[in-house]
Amino acid sequence: MSASPFASFFMAGFECSTMRRRDGHRLDLIEATHHDARVEADYRACAQMGMATIRDGLRWHLIERAPGVYDWSSWRPMLRAAKAAGIQVIWDICHYGWPEFLDLWSPPWVESFTAFAEAAARVFREETGEAPLWCPVNEISFFTWSAGDVGYFFPAHIGRGPELKRQLVRAGIAAAEACLRVDRRARFVWCEPLIKIEPVAHLPVEDADRLHAGQFEAFDMIAGLRDADLGGRPGLLDVVGLNYYPHNQWYFEGPTIPMGHHAYTDMSELLAATARRYDRPILIAETGAERNARAPWLHYVCEEVRAAMAAGADIQGVCLYPILAYPGWDNDRHCDVGLFGTPEGGGDRTLYKPLAQELRRQERAFEPVHARRAIRRPVLPAQLETA
Repeated sequence: MSASPFASFFMAGFECSTMRRRDGHRLDLIEATHHDARVEADYRACAQMGMATIRDGLRWHLIERAPGVYDWSSWRPMLRAAKAAGIQVIWDICHYGWPEFLDLWSPPWVESFTAFAEAAARVFREETGEAPLWCPVNEISFFTWSAGDVGYFFPAHIGRGPELKRQLVRAGIAAAEACLRVDRRARFVWCEPLIKIEPVAHLPVEDADRLHAGQFEAFDMIAGLRDADLGGRPGLLDVVGLNYYPHNQWYFEGPTIPMGHHAYTDMSELLAATARRYDRPILIAETGAERNARAPWLHYVCEEVRAAMAAGADIQGVCLYPILAYPGWDNDRHCDVGLFGTPEGGGDRTLYKPLAQELRRQERAFEPVHARRAIRRPVLPAQLETA
């Protein structure tokens, strides 16, 4: 088990998607949840609940409004709020959105993203002086499926997934290398969905296995295990982030498999298999459920994490994501998730007590584990290559 770079085992994640929908409408979930206006209070509320590490994001489309011209006024207040609240942040550099003047499919998109990441790393160093934690490109696999395979969000292409995945991986690798040039202490969390696709009668098992294994392609590319022309290398695959929700298992081209069904695979089994595949630290980078399923879901996830750790998986944290209720991507419906609600009339955010109580129970249960492993000494990616 490796030393953890994280300040807390339990973490909070702020929904920071900024993609454009297929109809062209730009989402900005940081603004929609009022997190931009209440950032320091939000950070302090997380700290009070024992979550000293969080996930949050930059909004590239707001920062680079013209090519190569950066306005950091949307991000510097967040950096300063984190410092004031004593919070450690894993920063998503690209969470689905980018400036409208850029073509996602073109080489200049990669070049612009790399320059943006390097500039962000310099601002972070100037503002904090701390060792940075970055997620260069969030959920490359889901991004690929949504924007390049099925036309779910902009640019809403169909059948161009493999091409888009290579583009996003190339950009993520280049951005990570740029961040390292600014600060060799930088650590990286690469966040991908953890899924299970169950075969059906008309689908050969080997085809189902191939589809299931597709979830690992981005990790393999980053580590240089395939598509070496993208620039991947073992040291870049630092912390393996896995995003897991109640809907992450399904029949091929069919419905979701509910927990408890005979075809449902224990989360611990999926975690242990990923740990064996990569031999890297793992972070449950996103997990959560809606409404009254929130507390039972956290209980289930924590039981499965304990089982996976007992089997040898190096799991270094669990991030409750999203930590705030938010308006849904497609139709602005109220998604009642996380610990904190939307403030009404300028008041405080409401606390969902059943989840808060379960979080407290789990924090106590995991405290001895985290206390033994939370040694705040950076492990550089170069060291990981020879570990």
